[in-house]
Amino acid sequence: MLETASTFLSAIDNYPISAQLKLKLNSGDRSLFILHDQLNLEAFPKELLAQKPLIIFVESLKYATVIPHHRQKLVYILSSQRHFAIACHQQGFPVLNLFTEGFHADALDNLLVEYPHLELTYMQPSEWDTRSQFETLANKFDGRVQKVANSFFIADAEKYKSKIKKGYRLETFYRELRKQTGYLMKGDKPMGGSWNYDKENRKSLPKKVVIPEIPDIAPDAITQEVIGLVKNYLPNAFGNLDRFGYAVTREQALGLAKLFMQSRLANFGAYEDAIKIGEPFLFHSVLSVYLNNGLLMPQEICEMAIAAYENENNLVPLNSVEGFVRQILGWREYIHVYYEAQMPAAREQNYFEFTNDLPQLYWNADTDLACMRDAVTNVLNHGYSHHIQRLMVLSNFSNLTNTDPRQLNRWFWFAYIDAYEWVELPNVLGMSTFADGGILASKPYVSGGNYINKMSDCCAKCKYDVKEKVGDKACPFNYLYWHFVDQHRESFAENGRVSLMVNTYDKKTDPDKQAIRDSAIKFIASL
Repeated sequence: MLETASTFLSAIDNYPISAQLKLKLNSGDRSLFILHDQLNLEAFPKELLAQKPLIIFVESLKYATVIPHHRQKLVYILSSQRHFAIACHQQGFPVLNLFTEGFHADALDNLLVEYPHLELTYMQPSEWDTRSQFETLANKFDGRVQKVANSFFIADAEKYKSKIKKGYRLETFYRELRKQTGYLMKGDKPMGGSWNYDKENRKSLPKKVVIPEIPDIAPDAITQEVIGLVKNYLPNAFGNLDRFGYAVTREQALGLAKLFMQSRLANFGAYEDAIKIGEPFLFHSVLSVYLNNGLLMPQEICEMAIAAYENENNLVPLNSVEGFVRQILGWREYIHVYYEAQMPAAREQNYFEFTNDLPQLYWNADTDLACMRDAVTNVLNHGYSHHIQRLMVLSNFSNLTNTDPRQLNRWFWFAYIDAYEWVELPNVLGMSTFADGGILASKPYVSGGNYINKMSDCCAKCKYDVKEKVGDKACPFNYLYWHFVDQHRESFAENGRVSLMVNTYDKKTDPDKQAIRDSAIKFIASL
């Protein structure tokens, strides 16, 4: 007999998983391990599920503490996994929930040793370290542990990863997948005549625009129990847990997806690059949270957006739908291929050889820079900020202050509720910091204060003056930007997209150049 204590719901009598699971195991009995970011049975082989295998979940203390994950991220991972375990039980599967102070594979190792007749199937993990741990497990129990391919992505990474090199950019990949899926296509031509409507998606936010709210999902008894666990047993985790309003079931996530299509998709495209203080979500979907752990599948979200465009009322413009589909079908798939192609060496890339520590303000939002304060506050309170704050505020500032990109990468990994290494590492080390030297992106993503002023209301509410270029009153982004151009002129001069900036800097007077250097050095030292 297999007897193990379930580690959850012991005080909740009306849920179907009992505190003590007793299952009879026969020789050759099959079990299926499901990781916390694989919460969708549709992704698993139907022939395996037809056997009604024992489904195993593991709550890993080591995974929760190896980096100081955001408190809301920990609640989300654990609560959504527990809800999914219950859903599997309700569908007729025997379910076993294990707790380990080690990693996931450690608990399964102990189980396989104790029950030598048990065979185990697992899906390829998306994160490198977990994948390595399971390869070790499979080698130890040769023949008893089988792996199936990860089916939570649209593109076959093996087909494309050899192409990830200088010259193979997102746009080429994106067009190939458009043709492969038929999304937003008319025959072999893109719908509307253009592949990309990005130029229409760079508007600043009008002052009187109404921003629809994303309703909080009230924590049920399971989530409340998890919140208590995180508060009591993981007190050193990052971020605030004063509120938790994320969906934790597929039904709830689908409801939020439908609401986005109805209320925010129409304006998503035009204002996707805008920033407004106190508005962490704007017209963004925030569906990456649910895509990245499997509650939603990328195909269904793309198809929902396309259906909204093709609706006979046609209230959703093509530029919004194309921009949204490009984020999922294009960018999300592209960075997954990049991760598969570049790991594990990608972790240590540092093209500019920056050595400064991540500034303390990333931990507490204690800064007079309004744009940085708002972006970090959003992360502290929600485990989330939208992509322009991630790219053109947080990452931009890291670059301009010569911060070690590997430290920024680690911060993104634990600070964001939608962050798993496969998705955040390419975005941080490949795109935003140019740490890979141009394999993924064609230029460093840096800018002065003018860009932030154009796309946000931050500068009007800031201590610093965006019109001032140097000195204590000037916006630090201004002089930090030109200092960066001067420091890394060779990288800029070799890149046609940004070489003009070197020429512009060189036309400045010597006193202006000295003032830029002095202001930048002083500010960076103050961090």
